[in-house]
Amino acid sequence: MNHDGQSRVFAAILPAAGREFPGNEREQGLEVRAVHRQSLSNRVREVQVTGTAEVCCPADRVSVRVSVGNSKESVNDVTNSVSRRLEYILQAVRQHGVSDKDTSVRRFLHREAEQYHLEAEVVVTFSDFDKMERVCSVLLEKLDQSVCVGTPEFYHSAESLSLMRRRACVSAVENAQQKACEVSELLGQTLGSPLLVREEETKEWRSEDEEDGGRCQGAASLPHLPRRPTITASSRVSVSFGLRDKSRKKL
Repeated sequence: MNHDGQSRVFAAILPAAGREFPGNEREQGLEVRAVHRQSLSNRVREVQVTGTAEVCCPADRVSVRVSVGNSKESVNDVTNSVSRRLEYILQAVRQHGVSDKDTSVRRFLHREAEQYHLEAEVVVTFSDFDKMERVCSVLLEKLDQSVCVGTPEFYHSAESLSLMRRRACVSAVENAQQKACEVSELLGQTLGSPLLVREEETKEWRSEDEEDGGRCQGAASLPHLPRRPTITASSRVSVSFGLRDKSRKKL
């Protein structure tokens, strides 16, 4: 029985350093393998490339808790006292363009001995961080000690995380395609259509944004200044492309 021969050609490219891409995307090391196969009916040539990329995504949402409270001998008195300040808070939030769907209100009335205690809490979600700072400043200035403005809590929306993961995968494919083009040129071939694209591994990790701290080395840190967290996603893909001789005409 006769068996057709099979040959493989392997090529490896080791980039000297990661290259930066727009949008905080960073190319990682790529492993490139060119494979030459021969089957019974036709000759199939392909280049198989693995590529990785990273995409950073800073938090795009921030929530702030604003609370007011008071104690009076009657329910009406304590309700009127707290309601006036609560209405001022909600009015200030609306005046800065925050919609009602991004604001939630909770009230809790209880009694201790001869006193009625009413506590109210407003949680406001912002996508504009400058607007958040202006609202907090207005409330602290106008209501002074009668209001408690909590520390801003930054987080990522589901939409931003989904976009980050897609960008990481697409960037990894773009990096792999670029390397495949360079390998095909090196081998005197023309890169053909993609035959297979497979995402082999994804990772995510969280870090704090220290862009200001990096420029102020030696300066004392501000313990009450909230840090804006950043999530980084990495993707590793494997892509196979067909190869054609440069002299071969396109059909």
